[in-house]
Amino acid sequence: MKLEIITPEKKLFEGSIKSAVFPGTEGSFGILNDHAPLIGTLKSGKVEIIDDNNNKLDFDITGGVVEVLKNKVIVLAG
Repeated sequence: MKLEIITPEKKLFEGSIKSAVFPGTEGSFGILNDHAPLIGTLKSGKVEIIDDNNNKLDFDITGGVVEVLKNKVIVLAG
């Protein structure tokens, strides 16, 4: 699936991933390929992703919104 992490300053990440874990305001949650459509709010914390090469990457955010639709994940983060 495709992931974009965008902040007001720059694009932190764009690429294909196997999985992602987000710091949701109601608790952390994971996303895998073919996930159901979702819109959620994020709190301050780390977005943890596993890319297609099995590399683990972490990005610090201060909150935001995530949208999951048809194997595309967009994060608008602070």
